[in-house]
Order: sequence, then structure tokens, then C-alpha cells
Amino acid sequence: MKFEHKLIRGTLIKRYKRFLADIQLDNGDIVTAHCANSGSMMGLKDAGSIVWLSPATNPKAKLDYKWELIDVDGTLIGINTAHPNRLVQDAITDGTITELEDYQNLRREMKYGQNSRIDIFLSGSSTGEANCYVEVKSVTLSRTKGIAEFPDSVTIRGTKHLNELSQMVADGHRAIMVYLIQRNDCTEFRVAADIDPTYAETLKTAMYNGVEAVCYSCNLTNKEIIVNQRIPIRL
Repeated sequence: MKFEHKLIRGTLIKRYKRFLADIQLDNGDIVTAHCANSGSMMGLKDAGSIVWLSPATNPKAKLDYKWELIDVDGTLIGINTAHPNRLVQDAITDGTITELEDYQNLRREMKYGQNSRIDIFLSGSSTGEANCYVEVKSVTLSRTKGIAEFPDSVTIRGTKHLNELSQMVADGHRAIMVYLIQRNDCTEFRVAADIDPTYAETLKTAMYNGVEAVCYSCNLTNKEIIVNQRIPIRL
């Protein structure tokens, strides 16, 4: 996924009210950018960090900028949670996510379960695979060098999604959880059970019930984000 416009460099002043961030651009201007990330952003909101913004293109947008990337100890991390679904879609289409390369049809945001929408629905397998429900989670947390973790805060919604994926498997479908690491400095993935033990236990139960789980990392620059390789999951 290439960024549509050249990103603008700045320095983070503060993130507040979950969806707002004050940033000083390199030209000295101080702007408020939209932060498309409802998580805690643990380790990704230190004042003084170098960040990258994209100009808002929607004429209805209330803010002129969107916060896209942050540099943490020389590693670029994608904080915009609006991108992972598209990134995973592209990686399915181009065959990077080999576990899902057989399907001919792809839909986004299809209603299912208890008043939910599945991120990606796949059908039309040429080898007879069952229709597949794909849930995508953006991973940005890393508290130990080389190890990515999810979640970075308690996620009741995430637990609900795992239970609904288990129900899809019980109904005869295929279901897979895709964890997408929006950083390129991690070589394995773990669930942050100390942050949300309920989510950790629900994932184990879901996998026991037949829900699949895979993790992929990304290569990030200030020009593009590309899904590049599978990362082992350690439960």
C-alpha cells in the first residue's frame, strides 16, 4: 500500500482524547492531527518522537492531517488502524498470505454474528475449502525486543470477535484470525495475557475449537507499507 500523498514529518507534542494529536511540523507550525487508533498506544505516544502525517483528502474531514507513522528507536511503526484491512486484502490477493490464496471472491465488512461485521469474507475456493471469515487485528505493541504483542489494552470487542469466529467454525465454515504487525523489528508474536487475560484464554479456546490464527509483519517506509512475512505465534 503506497501512501497517496507525500508524508509530512513532525515532532509529537501530545496525544489526547484518544483521537487527537498535537504535532509540531518541521517548518515550525503546530497542527492537530486525527489519530485513527482507539487503543492505548502503549510505547507509541512519547512527546518528542518523530512522526509522519498525511494530508486529509476528505473535504468533510474536521482536521487537515492524519497521523500515520511514528519512529521509535529507529523503527517506523504504523499507528493508523484504518489500513490493516486493506493491507491484508492486498496480501491475500497477491498471494503473500498463502493460507488464504485459494479463494476467488472477497468481500469487506460483511454483516455476521451478533450485530458484527467481519473484516474480510472469502468464498469460491477452487479446492473445496469452506467459506472463510477473516478477522484482522493491528499489532503495534512491543515491550520486549523482537516480540510483538496484542492487545495493548483490554479489548471486550476483540473477545467478542473470537467467540463469533468460534461460532462460524461450529456452523461449518472456516475462520481465521490475522494479526498484522505494523512494525518491522519483531520476529515473534505473543498475546499480552497480563494486559487482558480474558482475551488470552478466549483465543486459546477459539483455536481449540478450530479457529486458525496467523501473524504477518510489515515493511514500513514513509512511502509505503507492505505485508512481507509470516511471524510465529507463541502462546
